[in-house]
Amino acid sequence: MAIIGLSATAATNIRFAVSCLWEVLASVRILRDPRVPAVHRAWAARAALSPETLLWNLIAPSGGYTPDFVTPPPAGLSADLARELAGLRATPAALIREHLDLIGPDLPPPVRELHADPARGLARLADEISSYWAAAIAPDWPRMCALLDAEVQRRARRLAEGGSAALLNDLHPQVSWQAGLLAIDQPHCAAPDVPHGTGLVLIPSVFVWPSVLTVTAGPIPQLAYPARGVATLWERSSRSAEPLVALLGRGRAALLQELVAPLSTTELSRRTGLTPGGVSQHLTTLRAAGLVVTHRQGRSLLNTRTEVAEALLAASS
Repeated sequence: MAIIGLSATAATNIRFAVSCLWEVLASVRILRDPRVPAVHRAWAARAALSPETLLWNLIAPSGGYTPDFVTPPPAGLSADLARELAGLRATPAALIREHLDLIGPDLPPPVRELHADPARGLARLADEISSYWAAAIAPDWPRMCALLDAEVQRRARRLAEGGSAALLNDLHPQVSWQAGLLAIDQPHCAAPDVPHGTGLVLIPSVFVWPSVLTVTAGPIPQLAYPARGVATLWERSSRSAEPLVALLGRGRAALLQELVAPLSTTELSRRTGLTPGGVSQHLTTLRAAGLVVTHRQGRSLLNTRTEVAEALLAASS
């Protein structure tokens, strides 16, 4: 358990960010775990990373320490792998060695090479991350990104409605904030107090589930937490739709079942076989009933199930 002084002033500087490097780190941790969580087995079955790579050896499995320099503070809500890798390549050699020394004296050979020649090692690491991203994450990134965007929208509403305390205390069972103290029940978490200024970066993640991860080195502490809806991200719903069909009609029931992640009208039409016009009409009804909300992401309008819809689906399964 780590206790961080996060004053009310600092809490006003909380911001959200989405990070490609965080998803890389967290997903490699899953692949390194001999017991892949059930929620990610469908993804892990088609993802692969060689144990000979620097990336594999640098990212510790669950419960271990991964050097903080791997995830520099992300810039904002528009995740950009190239930009993040540029920041990673610019990491000072002294900082890399400092973080690697925290692992201990028995470094795996690829990590020893990084310690000996940080510039060359970072170039290798960046290339491996790019290849891994292209094979394991990029095919699913649009869907993942839509889910993360919906999570930020949801949490932003929570912050607007209840303030910092409501946001932080509802973030995850391992996280609480009271009387200016942020408590994080997570190993390898130690951080200086944040009395003012930098605040805290909250990073919703697909692969961090079911725990939380932290980076406390550097000027801005980061807290990565699992986004809602991850459990249904990789597979289409297998719930029996009949009770829902009887209540809502077949078209609206089908739309709700497909909205395991935020989707556009066009994508919903493709998945359900309904015409775009029919989808739009059903969504209008679902929004009026408080079962769906729609928000803009760039040029797209994405539809998301509400908590009321989640409860309805759970009750009808």
